[in-house]
Amino acid sequence: MGMFDMLGKLGEVKKAMDTIKARLDTITVEGEAGEGNVKVIMTGNRLVKTIAISDRMMSIDRKNELEELLELAINRANEKAQNVSDSEMKSAGKGILPDIPGLF
Repeated sequence: MGMFDMLGKLGEVKKAMDTIKARLDTITVEGEAGEGNVKVIMTGNRLVKTIAISDRMMSIDRKNELEELLELAINRANEKAQNVSDSEMKSAGKGILPDIPGLF
């Protein structure tokens, strides 16, 4: 593959990545913790859209527990969003660029 062919392929990859980024904005994932007492919904681009906390968690005595559950729920949602993003990127790169380990 020549240099100009490769540059053309890179343009195709950029277009595909832009399309995927737009699609990831429409995909949502959910992370929850504390048996559903804390839920976080974020996009495939890892933008937090919603945080839901059950009423039973809303007391000063549960502040530390709530903070830990929020952290856990956010991390779980983030991991799911990363998996979705990785999967989308891999599918976009197939057939456009040569198979280079670790590229996608």
